[in-house]
Parts: sequence; structure tokens; C-alpha cells
Amino acid sequence: MTARFRGSFPALITPMTESGAIDEAAMRKLVDWQIEQGSSGLVAVGTTGESPTVSAEEHKDIIALVIEQAAGRVPVIAGTGSNSTAEAIDYTLHAQKAGADAALVVVPYYNKPSQEGLYAHFRAIAQATSLPIFLYNVPGRTVADISVATVARLARDCDNIIGIKDASGDLDRPMLLALEAGEDFIQLSGNDGTAMAFNACGGVGCISVTANVAPRLCADMQAATLQGDFATARAIQSRLMPLHEAMFCDTSPGPVKYAASLLGLCTPFARLPIVEITDEAKARVRAAMRALDLIG
Repeated sequence: MTARFRGSFPALITPMTESGAIDEAAMRKLVDWQIEQGSSGLVAVGTTGESPTVSAEEHKDIIALVIEQAAGRVPVIAGTGSNSTAEAIDYTLHAQKAGADAALVVVPYYNKPSQEGLYAHFRAIAQATSLPIFLYNVPGRTVADISVATVARLARDCDNIIGIKDASGDLDRPMLLALEAGEDFIQLSGNDGTAMAFNACGGVGCISVTANVAPRLCADMQAATLQGDFATARAIQSRLMPLHEAMFCDTSPGPVKYAASLLGLCTPFARLPIVEITDEAKARVRAAMRALDLIG
């Protein structure tokens, strides 16, 4: 199981037309390009895929589209989280029926559940499906922060909770979690900037924003860490750092969608309340991409 979920997993943007409709042709093109560029797998409708602003119907349609286009070439992890447990179960059951390889379920946002509430939420989802589940901890967006102890408890009590995407930025956590949940519990970084260090501390991959526009470099960096070649990984990561930072120089996914537009992958449109990034941010994105020879 672990071998299927190692390496670079782009948190796919959701291409949209200038009118705001889902651009199915661009989504299919993006999926094919990511696989050709060496991405280990794909994540559909995560935060970067604008999960807060797509409708429930669109959410399900995008997951089905990505699975169909990937056609088994790489594993697809479907974003199925919600701050409503019932809605998260509905999304997860749909992903299972559509043929997803796993579900990515974010810590409930806004309602600030206790650790016991988080445990009950994730356990209810796990009990409703046979799909492998990755927890998703991103306290900078959700406020609630699932503890190492709660993650380990869920890993022990729910056989299909197999891993976590950790976007806390705390590099103590992967080592502590390996001690509590065991080395087989799959840990994926949710932060591009610390992805190399995360792997050195026990991680095996990254669910990446930057990989949307620099998939080959992100895949090569991950491959180097998994081979224990941290000199090569550091060299690649050093080159990538300005781009990693540029992807968050304005509210995400604004910068990455603008970067994707420079590559001809889609328009830069993102739904409100995300607005067009500033001219200063655009210049920063362009400079970082030029430095990597991603654009002329």
C-alpha cells in the first residue's frame, strides 16, 4: 500500500473558463501532462482545487473526470472533506464508487471541534467506507489542529486510515507520529518549502502546489529523497524555493493559476472570494518561473 502513495502528488488546480465554468478539456490536458512529467499520483479537489467554492455537483464531477482521465496510470486521491461529517461521508462514498484510490479528508474547518470531536468525525467517515483515507491537517486554514495522539488513535482504531497530509509546518510531527502510529503510517507533506526536510524526518512524499507547474522538478526532488540522495534533493529544492515562495505571494490558488496560465494550461481565473493577483505578485511568479526555464 505504501509504495502506491510515495513521491510527488500535485494538488491539482481546477481549470476554469473566464466565465467561471469548469474547463473539462483543460482538466484532462492537465492530468495527462502531469502523468507524462512523472508525477506519482494526483489529488483532485483539494484546497488548491478550490473545494470551498465549487458546488457539490461540480466537486463530484471533477473527481470522476480526473479518475477517468488518469485511467489507472497513477493513483488518484480524491478530496472529500467537509466541516459537515454527513457531507464528507457523501463525498467519500461518491469517490469510492467513482474508483478513487484513496480519499483526502480535511480537518473540519470553522466549527473548531475538540480532539474527541475530530476523532468521532474521522472514525464515522472511515466506518462508512472501505476506501483508504488520508487525514489532512492544515491548521493555518482550519484553525482546529488534530494532535499526534488523536492521529495515532485513529490509525490504531481504523484500518483504512492509512496516512496523513501534514501542512502544519511542524517538523517535529513526522518523527513523533512515526513513534506513535508506526513507520507504516504514510506521511505526506502539505508544504512544498519543507517537503525535503519532512522526508528526512520520516515522510515519503508531498501533496504539492508547485507541482502543478513544475511537476518534473518536484518529482525528481521527491525521487532523490526516497533514494536517500539528499545532496541531489537539496540541489533541486534550492532551485525550487523561489517558486515555492511565489506560489504563496498572494492568496492561493491565485498565484498557481496565474503560473499555469503562463504555461498555456488554463486561464488564471479563480472563483470569488479569490481575486486576480497583484501586478507585483505576477512579476514574482514570472521571475521564479523564468529562473527555472519553465517560461521564456
